[in-house]
Amino acid sequence: MEADESLRSRLLRAPALAGPLPPFDTGRAPARPGELFVRWIGEALDAGTGEPQVMTLSTADRQGRPSARVLLLRDVDVEDCGFVFATSSASRKGRELADNPRAALTWYWPAQGRQVRVTGRVETAPPRTAREDFLGRSPASREAAFTGRTSAPLSGAREYEHARARAREHLAADPLAVPPDHTVCTVRADEIEFWQGSADRHHVRLRYLREGDGWTRDLLWP
Repeated sequence: MEADESLRSRLLRAPALAGPLPPFDTGRAPARPGELFVRWIGEALDAGTGEPQVMTLSTADRQGRPSARVLLLRDVDVEDCGFVFATSSASRKGRELADNPRAALTWYWPAQGRQVRVTGRVETAPPRTAREDFLGRSPASREAAFTGRTSAPLSGAREYEHARARAREHLAADPLAVPPDHTVCTVRADEIEFWQGSADRHHVRLRYLREGDGWTRDLLWP
């Protein structure tokens, strides 16, 4: 109990949204949300925010049971507000997306007090795109992709090291090899929210909703 109380006290004392944080003039927001996303992530990059491309991908299985994991944003389709990531079709997220091709994405950049939330339908890119993506990755990343089965049970470190050695040999013999399950996906947003935090808790939330070929915008209560 004392340990729990100590942790609770530490959590309550930890600073959050301490600032200074940038303002958010929603009246100057662009008509299409992709442009605003690129602006915000660009400002995070310019400010030296650590790993702003890191995002949380949330999926659900056929029964609606959710799961989430952190991965990397690979690209953005600014015009149509699409967010690109790569995965294994054999992984848990790959299987869930095959059964339920809708997902949510979340970014949080604490230095700016900004959060972006996306929901939309997931599209799979053609094999040629997946191949180009894979061959453009680092040697370590390609080696890891040929090591074992993503999300499958692992007996221990020795099994992993043996599989990694086999992957290294495989790629040495065939440097252009691409795993058949490597997949590039795009979340086509139908809803995207830009959340700007404020030290006085007067947060600003701007939501875009896809409507036909365009977007509508509204403000949400904090």
